[in-house]
Amino acid sequence: MAWDALAAYDTLTGGGSRALRVDALCRLGAERFPGMLPGEAELAAEAPLPQRDKKGLEKAQGRFVAAVLPDPRAGGHLCRAMLLPREDSRKYLAEFEARGVLELAGARLHRQGKAAILTLRNPRYLNAEDETTLEGTETALDVALLDAKSELVVLRGDTVTHTKHAGRRVFGAGINLTHLYQGKIRYLWYLLRDLGFVNKLYRGLALPGVHPEEDGIEKPCVAALERFAIGGHCQILLALDYVMAAEDAYMTLPARKEGIIPGAANLRLPRFVGPRVARQAILAGRRLDCASAEGRMICDEVVPGAEMDQAIERLIALLTDSGVVSAAGNRRALRSGEEPLDRFRRYMAVYAREQAQCHFSPALIANLEKHWDAANRRG
Repeated sequence: MAWDALAAYDTLTGGGSRALRVDALCRLGAERFPGMLPGEAELAAEAPLPQRDKKGLEKAQGRFVAAVLPDPRAGGHLCRAMLLPREDSRKYLAEFEARGVLELAGARLHRQGKAAILTLRNPRYLNAEDETTLEGTETALDVALLDAKSELVVLRGDTVTHTKHAGRRVFGAGINLTHLYQGKIRYLWYLLRDLGFVNKLYRGLALPGVHPEEDGIEKPCVAALERFAIGGHCQILLALDYVMAAEDAYMTLPARKEGIIPGAANLRLPRFVGPRVARQAILAGRRLDCASAEGRMICDEVVPGAEMDQAIERLIALLTDSGVVSAAGNRRALRSGEEPLDRFRRYMAVYAREQAQCHFSPALIANLEKHWDAANRRG
């Protein structure tokens, strides 16, 4: 960049004494260094435009973050900031402790025995992820991890209202492609999601002043996969400790048809299915049926769909009947070999740069119109 991104990061964070989430970092950066990052007025003017008509001002945010993340000190500091609980999470924790239920936009949290069940909710769009769901989903995860009465987090899709699958549970359809085409998803959404919500599933919550690989707040996180896990919801599975799938369910990563990078799947999927199948899934759209040999490399257990409720009860009992005192230590030990934080940080630097280009590429619009008939869908 024409300006010193690392010096700017030091200025904005007070030499690392302040933990700023990536959206706050870019907002304050625009105020402190006018012209280097798009300001609130510029972004507000762009926000109502369909994606094809945007100027790509947010690419500067991608360049900034991509310049910070490769640096072990600054990039590590930013990764740790994104693993801290959201500011309002402890307020919602008090509500959950009192009622045992928490309703948020995009997510519902309730207790079932020793587990916190996090239900992913966007029923009109097959539980797709978008700007209306991300904040509530991450907050619900914070609360589930902070809750002293829960030993396990279970992710499950809600019952949907979409005509084809009405009345059935669906794990999720990935990013909301209709909203993406309509320009309703900002570039920073990707970074907030993968540095925040998804990485918290994998690493738990950070503690102030402590490196996440030394200590933190974490619990086993598992999924009950029904119908399908497309795109971003398949990415979520790769960050979990255990996946239980219905025998008729499937997974896809249709990045080629969408024109974007599928989060951290490029980093994580080869560990599960090997590099060739990973390339087939990401670059050629290969479907992975959960009951297939390749699907079972991701899914730990496959059960009849009609028996999912009972299977969840069995799984909760299995993972909590002896306590989970060693769960955090074992998770950290596993990560030390498969994906230490520094490796993730370096990957996210590439992701931040390349996703900014993809998000504003004419190819994205062409792909969505060709494969999704996006021009004729209503928001």
